[in-house]
Amino acid sequence: VHSHSFSPCKRQAARLGYLKTLVEAGAMVTHPYCSLCQGRSGGLVSGAQVVVGTHNRNFIGRMGSPAARTFLASPAVAAASALEGRIADPAPYL
Repeated sequence: VHSHSFSPCKRQAARLGYLKTLVEAGAMVTHPYCSLCQGRSGGLVSGAQVVVGTHNRNFIGRMGSPAARTFLASPAVAAASALEGRIADPAPYL
């Protein structure tokens, strides 16, 4: 799930093709709101799923199941992790 915080950024990302790339990779692009706690994005996790997120809070059960594991990361680490399917070092992509 990718939520933009600023409309000009979203327009620029669309113009540059970034949003298309994210959607083609399976991301859900949404408007900004507090979706993680509320599951409003359809992003509730279950069981032993793992989340790498750029949000600012991490506590048991915040994103759904208390068995889920949530790792907070910088945007660069989150992007590299999405590309590699594991928590990854972004250095090769910078």
